[in-house]
Amino acid sequence: MNKGIIIQGSSRSIGDTSRIVSELNKLTNFDIVDLNQLNIAHFDYEFKNRDDDFIPLFKNIVTNYKTIIFITPIYWYTMSGLTKVFLDRISDFLTLEKDYGRKLRGMRMASISVCNDEVFYEGFEMPFKNSAAYLGMSYLGHLHTWVADSIVPEKVKSSIQFFTDNTINK
Repeated sequence: MNKGIIIQGSSRSIGDTSRIVSELNKLTNFDIVDLNQLNIAHFDYEFKNRDDDFIPLFKNIVTNYKTIIFITPIYWYTMSGLTKVFLDRISDFLTLEKDYGRKLRGMRMASISVCNDEVFYEGFEMPFKNSAAYLGMSYLGHLHTWVADSIVPEKVKSSIQFFTDNTINK
């Protein structure tokens, strides 16, 4: 079985995104990291942020997991700032501790967006897809989800099941 991690990138730990995380977790039993609960500073060219939570988190991910699933709400038509900062900070390992950065090669990545309706914005997944290609990762694809009145609709649960069976667990 594929060992994976779900990275939740919402500014609310308990909200619509966590509902989607929970649905995916039921199907995969992947570990979960809630970026909102961590102290991760923005990328800094002088690397003054080495004492935050990112470096040990990243080392743990590339050492212990094969698949990374980013689940982020759609904020202003794009991923959350927390998710973007996480992706930006990978640059630390392209410069400083390259051996850890190289461990991304061959890993798998997928992205899941969350909002309050079925509307999906063209181009949303481009940063994930292109980052995976640049890092030598296999991009598994994207799934758009939504939550209505604090409930995950059956249609969304079915799409998560399909995505898990045909993409993540393949």
